Amino acid sequence: MLINKQIFAAGIFAVLATAGFADPGVNESTIRLGMSAPLTGPNGAYGIDMRQTIESYFESVNKNGGVLGRKLELEVLDDGYETERTVENTKTLIKDKNVFALLSFYGSSPTTEAMNKVFGPAKVPLVGTISGAGTLREPISANPNSRYMFHVRTSYADETAVIVNYLVSMGLTRIAVFFQNDGFGKSGLEGVSAALNRHKLTPVAVGTVERNSVDVNKAIETISKSNAQSVIMVTLYKPTAAFIKGMKQLGQNPMFMALSPVGTEQLVQEMGGTSPRGLGVSQVVPYPWSAAIPVVREYQKFSAKPGVYSYYGMEGYLMARTMVEGLKRVSGKEPTRERLVSALESLNNLDFGGYKVNYSTTGRQGSSFVELTVLGPDGKLLK
Repeated sequence: MLINKQIFAAGIFAVLATAGFADPGVNESTIRLGMSAPLTGPNGAYGIDMRQTIESYFESVNKNGGVLGRKLELEVLDDGYETERTVENTKTLIKDKNVFALLSFYGSSPTTEAMNKVFGPAKVPLVGTISGAGTLREPISANPNSRYMFHVRTSYADETAVIVNYLVSMGLTRIAVFFQNDGFGKSGLEGVSAALNRHKLTPVAVGTVERNSVDVNKAIETISKSNAQSVIMVTLYKPTAAFIKGMKQLGQNPMFMALSPVGTEQLVQEMGGTSPRGLGVSQVVPYPWSAAIPVVREYQKFSAKPGVYSYYGMEGYLMARTMVEGLKRVSGKEPTRERLVSALESLNNLDFGGYKVNYSTTGRQGSSFVELTVLGPDGKLLK
């Protein structure tokens, strides 16, 4: 009888140990992931595009058996591109929604704050953010919270270096900067300044705009007086459109260049009757209209509307693909957050078919992909 009791107790202990082995957000049938992005406000179009693409991709994954025998669930909260809301959303996703991991955040300052205050200390990995800020790319040795941030896009430093090198190669040396006054804009300004410095140049003028604002009059006044040959804009589509319109109304037509977060499709719509022709935009993921690229063909299957593609949708898809690949490589029967971190670190030079992601135990950069595009007279992007 004593032996039977011992066996029974041992069995109960084993069941309890197994039941408690998995981290929150995982059960026998599902893996729950969390996402915070702007779904409303001036940048709502970005988050909606990303969410729709990711949900469509996850639906396909689930129809084909899911991952580790489990269906993927996506919990999405709207942050309106506001830092405080992003931080609170991250707390809610981890503590109340009990997500296993995080996916596809948006913005430099919001994600940096969330990393350092919430998901980093909680040791919850985040795959992908629409940001190339240096504040999110500190070495793990300098900031332990960086261990849980896995980037899928390259840095603003890489983007701005490509833009500056291109302009200088064309003989343009009078280069101004128009930037958003937050972590995104300041990181871009630093990248431009560093790239210009390598050519023994400095910005001829600098103008700013506040986050979620289109009050660009001071920036236009400052930059229009500088006789700039080119303006590099580290801004999103609404202030970018307002700035270009204002400059053109003053007869100013420098070569305008923008970074990838600008949202090219939304920018063209916002420009209205003002021609965007000649606007250059750096891109950090492959051209989403090119069916010749295998990973693009895959993305196009999950677009919200057939034939309607975008860079934000393309990037959201790559983030989701990276997360799924990491989950597939988790060792053991029960996925844990630490096992996911180790699995993601094993993605060395992984090629999705035209786009490579590369991590290591110390590296979280993900990609170094940058290419320049230009808007044609009809508002379409050309490579």
